[in-house]
Amino acid sequence: MYSDEELDAAVSAGILSDQNVAGFRDFVATRRGHIDAPEHERFRLLTGFNDIFVSVCCGLILAAAAYLGGRTHPALGGLAVAAISWGLAEYFTRRLHLSLSSIVLLIGFAGGTLVAGLTGLFDLLGLEQARIQNMADAAGAIAGATVLAGVGAYAHWRRFMVPITVAAGSAIAIAAVAALAVLAVPSLRDSLRVVVLIGGLVMFAIAMRWDSQDRARNTRRSDVAFWLHLSASPMIIHPVFSWVGANGAVQMVSPGLALATCIGTYLVIALVSLAIDRRAMLVSALAYVLYAMGQLFAMAGTAKEMNMALAALVIGSGLLLLSTQWEAARRLLVPHLPGGMREMLPVAR
Repeated sequence: MYSDEELDAAVSAGILSDQNVAGFRDFVATRRGHIDAPEHERFRLLTGFNDIFVSVCCGLILAAAAYLGGRTHPALGGLAVAAISWGLAEYFTRRLHLSLSSIVLLIGFAGGTLVAGLTGLFDLLGLEQARIQNMADAAGAIAGATVLAGVGAYAHWRRFMVPITVAAGSAIAIAAVAALAVLAVPSLRDSLRVVVLIGGLVMFAIAMRWDSQDRARNTRRSDVAFWLHLSASPMIIHPVFSWVGANGAVQMVSPGLALATCIGTYLVIALVSLAIDRRAMLVSALAYVLYAMGQLFAMAGTAKEMNMALAALVIGSGLLLLSTQWEAARRLLVPHLPGGMREMLPVAR
């Protein structure tokens, strides 16, 4: 009997391809008389308690390296964290395939590379005191550090293929483009929600690209898409709900209209989540819809101390019911979508 971790290790070692493993899993599932439904949205976060133990130890080592190296120069601290993260990944990621530890080490490597690039270039360009006055040089330093971090993330992906790497690299690139856009056009500071939303939509498109290459959700591509969706969701949800008045940032015609818009927006998000068979956006928007529902109960005259409890009861029950009927709802929704869109989505079973 082969475990999923052993099959993934064979893919990482180049012994089997993603397609071979996916075909093998489908064959075994068919022989057993069932097919694992894609609604489980599986992803590998924890291999075992040893994974937690190793992650804590790695975190302690990286924190110590950042502090000790940073006492000499922040760039040295960043380089130390990046180098140690890569070295530890050679054993704990490439050989032991520990999921949580691999994520910790990837974050350490990407963060260390970015910090080393930023602090090193700012120091090289003499911007410690003048970076506010010389925005062009600051933009160049940010661009250079981003390129360095992006190259590092790509090298890390080619070596270790940790699924979260693509999301981390995409987030770094989008954040850098947003920062450079604000530096180039200072008036964009007043429209940061637009910049964040565009970045989130770009990341969502990248996630859908990866998802469309694994509609059965059996290969590493699905894990990559999961982290991309998880990163894109808050970037999309926060600006949207800010505009519809969920956090008081926008004054609607009336509180009732604002609340209705929030709840209607959440229903649209639920339909999108069903179509793409991903739950990340539903979770990201949960705080906003809980607040909106609580305000709705307040308008109905419910006791103040009961508003959030009732909102949690209604929303929690509704989402739990949706979870139990997820595939049935997808069977109703997906056939009515355009053909080109259906070809990119998991099959509704």
